[in-house]
Amino acid sequence: MHDKCPLWPVPQPFCQCSRLPGTDQYWPEPLASAPRRADPRPRPTRAAARAPGRTAPPAPSRRIRPPYAGAVRQDPAHQSGPAGPLPRLAAELRAAPPSLGPVRLVAVDGHAGSGKTTFAGRLAEALGGAPVLHLDDLASHEELFAWTARLRTQVLAPFSRGEEARYRPYDWRRRAFGPARPLPAAPVVLIEGVGAGRRAVRPVLARLLWMDVPALTAHLRGERRDGPEQAAFWRGWVPAERRHFASDPSRPFADTLVRHGAAEPALLSGPGRGHLDRRAGDRG
Repeated sequence: MHDKCPLWPVPQPFCQCSRLPGTDQYWPEPLASAPRRADPRPRPTRAAARAPGRTAPPAPSRRIRPPYAGAVRQDPAHQSGPAGPLPRLAAELRAAPPSLGPVRLVAVDGHAGSGKTTFAGRLAEALGGAPVLHLDDLASHEELFAWTARLRTQVLAPFSRGEEARYRPYDWRRRAFGPARPLPAAPVVLIEGVGAGRRAVRPVLARLLWMDVPALTAHLRGERRDGPEQAAFWRGWVPAERRHFASDPSRPFADTLVRHGAAEPALLSGPGRGHLDRRAGDRG
C-alpha cells in the first residue's frame, strides 16, 4: 500500500493502483470484491425528514426558454391580435403612401361569387366608411370586362388630379347606364369586382387583395345566391371570366390573399408582395 492511494484506507489486498507515467499520481483500480468506502457524512432518517419545521430542499432550477426562441417572424398580414385582422389591415392601408393623387386605391379581386362585395364592405367599415366602387356598375351585358376606358376617364383621371370622381352606374335590368354618382377622392378608396387588379389598373394601386376561393367553389356559391333566374347569365359568365384571367391574371400579383374563416378572414402574404414594395418605391 502507498500513501497516495485515493481509496485509503482500503486494505492492501484490494488496492491495485497504477502510477500514471511521469507523475506522482495514482489511478485506483480496485478489485470487484473490494469493499466500498463508507460515506462519513450522516444520513438523515425518514423520521427526521418528516420532522416539523424542516424545509424541503430547493427544487433544481429549470432553464426557462424565452417566448421568442425559435419563433418564426411573420408578415403583418399573417398576424392577428386583439384588434383583429381587418383593423390591422385598415391601419396598414392608411399608413401606405398615396398611389393615385391623394388616394390610396385598393383593389379587391377574385372569382365571381368569392365574397368580394361582402369583404369590401367590412373593410370599408374598418376604414371608417371608405368609399367603395363596385365594378359591376361600370360593366354591361355587352362589355363584361371591357370597362377599363370608363374606369380611367370617370374615376382614375379625376383622382389623379385630386378631384371627386363621377361615374354612371349600369342598370342591369334596364340594360342602360344611369345618372352620374359622386365618388370622393378619400384617403382610401376600394374598388371591388372581377378584374379589379388587371394589368391596366395595377400601376395605380396601393394594394391588391385577392379573395382566395377556387373558381368552381365561388361559381357554385354565386349560382346559389342568384337563383335559377340567373342561370343563363352564369352560363355565359363562367367562360368569359375564364378567358379574362387566362389572358390577364390577377392572383400572381396579389399583395394579400384573403381566405374565409369561421369568424374573421385570414390574411396571408400574396405572391405579388414584392410588386407592392417596388410600386411603393417608384412612387416614393
